[in-house]
Amino acid sequence: MMLSALDLARRIDAGELNPAAVIDLCAEAITAREAEIGAFAALDIGGARDCAAGSHAALAALPLRGLPVGVKDIIDTADLPTEYGSPIYRGHRPGADAAVVSMVRRAGGLILGKTVTTEFAYRHAAHTRNPHDPAHTPGGSSSGSAAAVAAGMLPIALGTQTGGSVIRPAAYCGVAGFKPSYKLIPTVGVKCFSWHLDTVGLFAASVADVAFAAAAITDRDLRVDARAPAAPRIALLRDARWPEASDAIRTAVETAAQAAAKAGVRVAELTLPAVLEEAWGTHATIRDYEACRALAFERDRHGERLSPVLRAGLDAAAAVTADAYDAARRTTRFARRALAELMTDHDVLLTPSAPGAAPRGLDSTGSPAFNHLWTLMGCPVVNVPGLVDTVGLPLGIQVIGRFARDRAALEAALFIEGAIARR
Repeated sequence: MMLSALDLARRIDAGELNPAAVIDLCAEAITAREAEIGAFAALDIGGARDCAAGSHAALAALPLRGLPVGVKDIIDTADLPTEYGSPIYRGHRPGADAAVVSMVRRAGGLILGKTVTTEFAYRHAAHTRNPHDPAHTPGGSSSGSAAAVAAGMLPIALGTQTGGSVIRPAAYCGVAGFKPSYKLIPTVGVKCFSWHLDTVGLFAASVADVAFAAAAITDRDLRVDARAPAAPRIALLRDARWPEASDAIRTAVETAAQAAAKAGVRVAELTLPAVLEEAWGTHATIRDYEACRALAFERDRHGERLSPVLRAGLDAAAAVTADAYDAARRTTRFARRALAELMTDHDVLLTPSAPGAAPRGLDSTGSPAFNHLWTLMGCPVVNVPGLVDTVGLPLGIQVIGRFARDRAALEAALFIEGAIARR
């Protein structure tokens, strides 16, 4: 059973729970499921308990109320190892917390552990398993964060997205995932893969939970639980990737659209202009050019300790020229303007979060085909949970908002989540 961050916070406010009791709930779930799921790269339950001991009143007065938080293991922590999913950094202990970790601590969050990441948040699959069926992938690269929330081991977890690494694992694990607008959360102290794409995001049980966590950590007006959400203007997007979607996920997206329409929303149909379709390909150019430079030290000094998947990727990335990179950035600028114009009459777009349910097997983290463009555009994206396929595996609905309209995107996602639940 997943832990609702909002419910826990309200119970702490009411005096029914204290932060130490919440840590105990997480510890029970970790004891029961971690051996099977493998969500954590490092744990410090005792340290979190020590932080909570004798500080209940002080923590309960802070925005996060002393709730436990998991941190993806490419995000630096001074008091826990940060290994970036790589043997090169085994036992590595950074000298300082990443900016977002300091934000979590200042907001009253207790760092319970580091969650498993793929190697440098790239494609080489890690050992984490999907809590809904351990024979299936939890997605990548924020696999540990999504799986820990889905398994009830954490109410809140941090992840990152360069391609689709918040939204896709959230979809596969059946939790809410929030990739904010680019630069809303600082990436200082996060191992860089692509400085124009890397974005810190969050996982929680539901849309209201992830909005609560984002609001508390960033000190922004992002909560959506105070009142019923306003009816958003929704556009259903069937772009050039639609044929890649499984029958189940196409039905799920259409079900979400129909549920929203039944709740009183007019759902429009939308196609992408040529410049946005062209921009899909520029994501890889920007990512590869920047990754080749961001990981130059590791490739040059420790190339033999990289996985074959990453080494081959960086070798291919070395062929991307500066002219190609600059052209890709120009196309991106044009595409962002086109997207802003396209969404003048729409609050959010509705698409699949992934091509289908989590694939069987642990050798692949699944396809980010439905995520690349929206990471490149820098706009807020929310995975809405609540739908499953015929065997019970989660299917994720992707809600895409306008840049810097993060609260509106979260509110629209809450509306759609509620419409799905009531259908």
